[in-house]
Amino acid sequence: MNLAQVAEQSGYHRIWYAEHHSIDSIASSATAVLIAHIGAHTSTIRLGAGGIMLPNHSPLVIAEQFGTLATLHPNRIDLGLGRAPGSDQAAMRALRRDPMASEQFPQDVLELQAFLGDETPIPGVRAIPGEGTHVPLYILGSSMFGAQLAAHLGLPYAFASHFAPRFLLDAIAAYRQLFKPSAQLDRPYVIAAVGVLAAETTEIAREEYVQVRRNWARNILSRGGGPRLTLEEVDQILGTPRAAMVDEMLHYTALGTPPEIRAYLDEFQQLTEADELITAHRALSVDARLRSVELLAEAMDLASITPAY
Repeated sequence: MNLAQVAEQSGYHRIWYAEHHSIDSIASSATAVLIAHIGAHTSTIRLGAGGIMLPNHSPLVIAEQFGTLATLHPNRIDLGLGRAPGSDQAAMRALRRDPMASEQFPQDVLELQAFLGDETPIPGVRAIPGEGTHVPLYILGSSMFGAQLAAHLGLPYAFASHFAPRFLLDAIAAYRQLFKPSAQLDRPYVIAAVGVLAAETTEIAREEYVQVRRNWARNILSRGGGPRLTLEEVDQILGTPRAAMVDEMLHYTALGTPPEIRAYLDEFQQLTEADELITAHRALSVDARLRSVELLAEAMDLASITPAY
């Protein structure tokens, strides 16, 4: 809640929460519940899912949840959608998810969109609340699939380059090339994600980044149900070629003082020509993360920017 309040006060346009499961550093597994709580303690910042992993749910249930949110907080709710499980295989089984559910993702997006529109896709079944709210949809992705789907449906596209950068430029290019206008959007709209670690000095930011890198490595390499690696084991691995996987995930990270952050983000925006940047603040402690949010807002003068979408 503090993060959303600081972001709102600092001039950020939106804050999104991702549906992830069984990850001790992420508390947004019940995404709609969390958004409702944050909405009750903020007043202007847009709130959304970045995103709901739609194959984990029925489109009707998500339409009802986000239709309720849109009714409680008019003109403030976004609904980003992804097709990944947001978890590992064990958590996916615990969710009772059908392994083939992701194959129905395009059809489920259309069904969800219809439930939030003016005409139900299933005679006799209505999303209440939800019907007629027209909650804006976004397609989230880290591959060519999401880019092509967003283009085909005429929806905004958000690329997860803050942890999966490999196909960033190719996916954005394909999205723009294949885009078809829709009732929601008349031209391509790209959101590119980037990590941020802003601090009072470059040295502090670099010291924090060392800890962030260790933490990412420990979390990634400890997955699969085995014993959690010790920090000594992590440091040994980070000195081997296996560190390349971690460093690739952290590739797009703005690091340093406000002027350094501004320069990096300006360059990143020029590289991607993104219509909007969404930032993931990587600091491990709450206080450092909140300060990073404030420093970035100062660096970019967010209070003076009028949102484009």
